[in-house]
Parts: sequence; structure tokens; C-alpha cells
Amino acid sequence: MGEVGVVLAMLVAVVASGYLVRVLPIALPLPLVQIGLGVLIASMGWHPVRLDPHTFFILFLPPLLFLDGWRIPKVGLFRDKNVILELALGLVLFTVVGAGFLIHWLIPELPLAVSFALAAILAPTDPVAVGSIAARVPIPPRLMHILEGESLLNDASGLVCFRFAVAAALTGTFSLSNAALTFLWVALAGVASGVLVTLAMGGLQRLLAKRFGEEPGAPILLNLLLPFGAYLVAEHIGASGILAAVAAGVTMSYVELSGRALATTRVRRNVVWDTVQFALNGVMFVLLGEQLPDIVRAAVNGPDLAVPRDFWWLAGHALAISFGLIVLRLVWVWVSLRLSMAAARRQGRAGIMPRKRLILATSLAGVRGAITLAGILTLPLVLPGGEPFPGRDLAVFLASAVIVISLVVASIGLPRVLHGLELPPETTLDAEEDQAREAAALAALGAIDSAGPPQPFDEKDADLHASAAEQVRGMYQHRLGGAGDSHHPGRARVAEEAERHYRLAALAAERKVLLRMARNGQISDETARRLVREIDLVEARYQPSRQH
Repeated sequence: MGEVGVVLAMLVAVVASGYLVRVLPIALPLPLVQIGLGVLIASMGWHPVRLDPHTFFILFLPPLLFLDGWRIPKVGLFRDKNVILELALGLVLFTVVGAGFLIHWLIPELPLAVSFALAAILAPTDPVAVGSIAARVPIPPRLMHILEGESLLNDASGLVCFRFAVAAALTGTFSLSNAALTFLWVALAGVASGVLVTLAMGGLQRLLAKRFGEEPGAPILLNLLLPFGAYLVAEHIGASGILAAVAAGVTMSYVELSGRALATTRVRRNVVWDTVQFALNGVMFVLLGEQLPDIVRAAVNGPDLAVPRDFWWLAGHALAISFGLIVLRLVWVWVSLRLSMAAARRQGRAGIMPRKRLILATSLAGVRGAITLAGILTLPLVLPGGEPFPGRDLAVFLASAVIVISLVVASIGLPRVLHGLELPPETTLDAEEDQAREAAALAALGAIDSAGPPQPFDEKDADLHASAAEQVRGMYQHRLGGAGDSHHPGRARVAEEAERHYRLAALAAERKVLLRMARNGQISDETARRLVREIDLVEARYQPSRQH
């Protein structure tokens, strides 16, 4: 079967995984199901995909990280910035040192520099994997925001450590000062590249649209190209393309606040991005599963280290490394929280120590994913002298195994750790939503009162315009909770839910009649498509918002 056929099989597997995860008798995270389907594809004897790590990086990571940066709640990101930076920078360095010595102690034949390289690529958590776990596990919203922020920012620090560890393995030298300067350049220039490319492409698009107009799909296509542009610019100047893609997404969320995009463009763009996200997420993990059999065979038969090993030896060491990573993460989280409490007391503030179960949940949620897989595959095949790179096949296997183990541990451990944990409800978002809805409805009522009749205007139609205005005014008063109840958020929320229930029922009936008329030839399919699309757009407003 050709490579095109294998790619199509992987896309079919992604679609199938979305159904399988719902019908399986036990709750499994979607990535584990997709990895299993990838192994099934590989077992059929089809020609395996030749996975070039650099192509993998540029094809999968920029759009996914861009979208995560775009959609992550910015209030939570900046509110918990100190905790996120402690995890994204401090924990990565702590993991590189601790896990590096642990791996070298477990496998003395593996050179220390290679052990540090493996530890460095295992240090970053993966936003895609974290998000997939959150879809099936009730992670508290604030903890989820911290985990998302950490996984978006720790890639640069982990990859810089990985780069220097590999350089040390190749040359036998290491410079701490050069590493520090390189990290500053990689991080700052990467963020700057993402911000500048986003602002430049957005400004150019608006200028061209204003002067020459544009095709309806052009803004969506430009939006899809934006993360790749930011990534390539950053990589061209030696900065972090990953951070550039994240910064581009964060910047795009602020550009959106200008409100220049048309409503139809936003609706279509969200649909396109949801499809791209689901497809790329799934193909990444199917690819990992498709590569696993070859990775295991290479690790078992690898002649590069004089270590007698079989599958159980490999599995035992992978489990030991995974357990070590959890312990290192647990120690760092606990110590950093203690230090934060001590600093708060010195400043006269009341430090709050989270519950032990939340600390344990934070440790178990360090899920590894695509960045670890792509990074470890970039290990050189040979040393400068032509000798095989020591322990490459073993390092690739251990990294891949830790990805799978971290997914299994999180999917099994997190529900049990968080089960029955009662946390105070986060009323800030509800109050914020009530305030925003009330302000928007009041502004709409004011606009209705001040808006004059459309032009041209015929006096004989004055009663129709008055009736239409009153109907729209009544809808907004209903959303405010009724006259005299606008200051009672609970009443407004009940009114919203009631409106949603009846509107969905009415819209479903409208659609059913239109489709039946089209089937019976009473109206043309073109008319049916246009009217059904109008109903679909209205219905989208009443659908519940997507949750993790």
C-alpha cells in the first residue's frame, strides 16, 4: 500500500477513534485509542511512513500551538504567570538534571550527555496530550489553565536543553554561558517573531481588502497560514518557532478584539480550525502508534550499546524513568508552593497551600506527547567521526514508551485522585458573563431606540417597522430576565435556558419541514440549502459552548 493510502488509512483511523472512544466499556483517553489504531495499521504489513522529524515539527506543531495560544484564557494565563513560569522554566531545568542522572544511573552504558538529552526532551509536557486528558477527566478549571500555560511555554526551555545536550554528546564540550545566552535569544526572538508576523499579516490583509476587496475564503486561508509563517520566520533567525507560533496565537486573540472580521468569517473559521485541530491531533498519535513496532524492534536488536536487553528489560526501565519523572515533578511542585507561601508571609499576605490531592494531580498531569516524539527523532544517526550515535535506538524507545505510560497514568490516576474532591465554585466567570450579557442587551436596546427606519422608507409601512422593532426589543428584554428583574442574574440565566430550549425545538421543526419539502420537490435544493443554512447559523448561537 502506497504512502497516500497509509495517510488515508490514518485519517480513517482518526475518524474511527472518535466513535470507538464513546462505545468502549472503559473510559480511555482519545490519544491511547489512536495509538492503538496506529499499531493496528502497522501490523497489517503496509509500507510504514518515513517520519522526517523536521517535517513533523513544521506540519503539526505550529497550527496546534497557534490555536492553543489563541484559545487559552488570557486572564488565567496572566493571573497564574508566576506558577506557570516556575513550571515552564524551573521544573524543566530541575527535570533535566534529576532525570539525566537517574537515566545514567539506571543505564550506565548510556553516556551522560545522551542521558541529559533524553531527560531534556522528556521534560516538556504537551498541550495536545494535556487537552485530550482533560476531555475525559474533570480537572478543575484553574489547574487546567496552569497546565495549558505550562505546556505552551516549556517547549522552548526543553528544546534548548536538548540542543546543548546533543551538542555535548557530539563534541564533548558544554558552555553554561553560551546556553544561557542562546536560551534568551531563542525565547525573546521567538516571541517577538510571532507578535510581529501576526500584526504585519493582519495589517496587510486589511489594507488589501480595503483597497481591492477579497474573496470570502481569503481571510480564513491567511489565518491558517499565519502559524507557519511565524514558525518559519523564527526558525530562519535561529529563534524558537514553537514560541513564535504560541505568541502568534496569543496576539491573534487580541487582534480579534478589534471586531473587524465579519460574523460569517468567524463562524466558518471556527469550523475550519476545529476540523484541522481534530485531524492533526489524531494523525499525530496514530503516527506514533504506526512507528511503535519498528521502534521496539530497533531498541531490542540495537547493536550500539553492549547491554543485554529484551522487551521486559526495556519496559522496566521505561516504567522506572516515568516514575522518576512523576516524583521529580511532585517534589518541585511541593517545594515551589512552600517557597511561595514563605514569600507571601514575608510580604504580609496570607499564603494558601493547595490540598495534597491537587498537588498529586498536578504531578500526574505531566503528560508527554508530540514534541517529545518529534524531538527525540532528531537525534543524529552518527557522530562526527562516523561512529553510530551511542544509544540512539534505546533513547527513541524510552521516549516513546514514556509518552504512552504518561497517558495511561494520567487517564487512570487523575479520575481517582480528583474523584469527590469538592472545590469552591468559580463564580467569577458566571458573574462576568452575567455582567457582559446585561451590558450587551442594554446597548442593543439603546441602539433599537436610536436607530431610524431603513432607507428608503414608506410611511404606509410604519406599523410594520414599529412591530418589528418591538419584537426585537422584547427579545432583549427577555434576555435581561424580564422587566424589573435585570439585576437578578439567576432570573436572567433561567430565562436564557428557557429561550434556548424552545428555540432549539422550533428550529428543528423548521429544518425538518424544509428538508421534507425539498425531498418532495416542492422547493428547489438551492432554496432549501439557503434557508437551512440560516437556521443552522441561528441554532449555533443556542448550542452549549465547548468545554474541556
